[in-house]
Amino acid sequence: MELIAPEKQRTNFFSLFEAAAQNNIEGARLLEGLCKHFTGAEAQVKQLHELEHKGDLITHGVYTALNQTFIPPLDREDIIAIATSLDNVMDHIHKAGDAMCVYNVTAPTPIMCSLAAVIVACTQQVANELPKLRNRSGMRKLEGGIVEIHRLENEGDALLRQGVQDLFHAPHDPIEVIAWSRIYETMERVTDECESIADVLRGLVIKHA
Repeated sequence: MELIAPEKQRTNFFSLFEAAAQNNIEGARLLEGLCKHFTGAEAQVKQLHELEHKGDLITHGVYTALNQTFIPPLDREDIIAIATSLDNVMDHIHKAGDAMCVYNVTAPTPIMCSLAAVIVACTQQVANELPKLRNRSGMRKLEGGIVEIHRLENEGDALLRQGVQDLFHAPHDPIEVIAWSRIYETMERVTDECESIADVLRGLVIKHA
């Protein structure tokens, strides 16, 4: 017999997941905004820092709720995995934006803008899927979104490879090569974390089939 947690406890976790996902979308859009308004990079990075702090508070809320809940709606390891990856998404978004200021980047590159667009799409797709965890009928509709997140992560991988290849196959200042390669890698890690969430979702589909 499966034990079902009270609705208040079930909703608490899912609401926190969804709040973190929306926070990540906001961060992704700010990162993408650097492609259009790069002159205001420091101000936008400051906003990213605030969102990163907000994400940390949400994650802390998940852990606090988990410690206070006798029967969580999902396995504890799955809750922790989702919360951790959601937090990591925002961390890497912030790190990517911050690196642009630290390395004194003067203008965005086409690869950066393409990666930013993929990150927006990826965080949006994650946000679309998380509400489906609230009930089993929703879980049965996760597969299409999971496939799309994996596709976007593959697109991020391809863009990272192309970006690094461009840096090393054309004349570039060595400092510029170091800066952009690290920025690209950090941006691509955002899609990796989104894929990690998709992997957990796929496991949940199997567990609750």
